[in-house]
Amino acid sequence: MKPGIDGTESLSARIEKKFAGLTPIDLECCIFKVHHQLRRVNENAYEPELLAIGPYHHGKDRLSPMEKHKLNCLQLMLKRRNGSIEIYIEAMRELEKSARRYYAESTDLTEDEFVEMLLLDGCFIIELFCNKAPIFQMDWMRSSLRRDLLLFENQLPFFVLTKLFQMTWFPTEPSGIGYLAFDYLCPSLPFKFNDPGSCDNIKHLLALIHEAICPPRFAGTRKSRKEIEWDGGYRSINCATELREAGIRFRKLEKRNLFDIEFDNGVMKIPQLEIHNETECLIRNLVAYEQYTKNIRSPFITDYVCFMDDLISSPRDVGLLRQRGIILNELGDDEVVSTMFNKLRDNVSESNLGYTEVYKNVKQHCKQPWNFQKAKLRHNYFNSPWALISFLAALFLILQSTVQTGFNIASYFVHKS
Repeated sequence: MKPGIDGTESLSARIEKKFAGLTPIDLECCIFKVHHQLRRVNENAYEPELLAIGPYHHGKDRLSPMEKHKLNCLQLMLKRRNGSIEIYIEAMRELEKSARRYYAESTDLTEDEFVEMLLLDGCFIIELFCNKAPIFQMDWMRSSLRRDLLLFENQLPFFVLTKLFQMTWFPTEPSGIGYLAFDYLCPSLPFKFNDPGSCDNIKHLLALIHEAICPPRFAGTRKSRKEIEWDGGYRSINCATELREAGIRFRKLEKRNLFDIEFDNGVMKIPQLEIHNETECLIRNLVAYEQYTKNIRSPFITDYVCFMDDLISSPRDVGLLRQRGIILNELGDDEVVSTMFNKLRDNVSESNLGYTEVYKNVKQHCKQPWNFQKAKLRHNYFNSPWALISFLAALFLILQSTVQTGFNIASYFVHKS
């Protein structure tokens, strides 16, 4: 490479040096750090409380107490299997390069450090799922561990878990790790699950849960934006209280997948969503997974978030849905739930729409002349209990006056005859 005119390093040489420092872009990347636009809305939702899994949060001081428990789990496993630790180290060393390719961000961990992390984190998760350590019985810890295992940044390649499960429990049933994961994680999740079946194409635990809660109606391929546009608009409906004014009724849909929302003959049917302390964290990480995952079958979580954000614009909307049994609010404050849904959508890319027919049918219902006039009447004259009372009082006076007039006319003709 030629030097610059003044003898300094040429521009091309400087760029070549920058090339050398780049991390290769790998098509296998599936575990990312959440970008700052999403993170800044609620940073705590992406940060582990107790447990670091994988390299992104590895070595953080506040998470160090769990490292001792990881060692305890490895020791328990070795005693149970009466095996040599060298066998497990070599098994993880064989997976080290493949595992690194799963992480989009580079890490400073050496080969030995990365192998140790895979072994300790993987054995901890297996022992946790098998419920072998007494410390895992404490309710507060189980709740935090379940939460941390479903953070997008806090994932381990699923093939690492499968390998360790084969080596430590059931060599002939590698898919059993999927059922174990379900048994451990499901009690804290407000979803109906499909049978996990084969886990051959599963990348990590969060992806496993996402796949398992995907309803059949969303399981097809993505539609293009052009396919889902209609009536000159892409997506827009009024909030729940305004839809009620237009004569739309809300009803809880029993025993159905959370995402199976229906609209038929003026009735919006929505399965119940249970909202507790960890609901926002879980939904945010599932949305982040959809935002980063290439060729995902359907971003149905993002679609659901956008739909609920449309329905909820104020605590009054939450109150209406709660009264209908559609929202089970364990937080106790409708305003908190309203704010949560209004912020879940911030900085989220909406690339698909799973509720096109629902939106379309709702708008058509609201455009019908009678429904439109009924909504206008309710909004202008029945928007408060006092307005309704005033209307009924006026109606009573009109009826009374009409009856009195009729009586007077009848009396006149009687006397005249």
